[in-house]
Amino acid sequence: MELAMAAEELKTVVNRLRRAQGQIAGVIKMIEEGRDCEEVVTQLAAASRALDKAGFAVIATGLQRCLAENPDGDPAAALDREQMRARLEKLFLSLA
Repeated sequence: MELAMAAEELKTVVNRLRRAQGQIAGVIKMIEEGRDCEEVVTQLAAASRALDKAGFAVIATGLQRCLAENPDGDPAAALDREQMRARLEKLFLSLA
């Protein structure tokens, strides 16, 4: 499955990934400075949420594309849709 995203969707995903990148850099610095465990875990959770949101946006784009490219009623498309559904389900579960 190719990653084809509209410019606005791509910008949103990249911004979320940059936010997560900054949060992870902050967590590393916090650990190196010996900061409070609760603060570190809070920042790790925020980075994790940012990564999850970016991943879900990428998967949702794939799902939208899959639905748009496979019209109803075509047996071959139905098989392709089932295969795509299984792949997307696996991707969703990888983020769970």
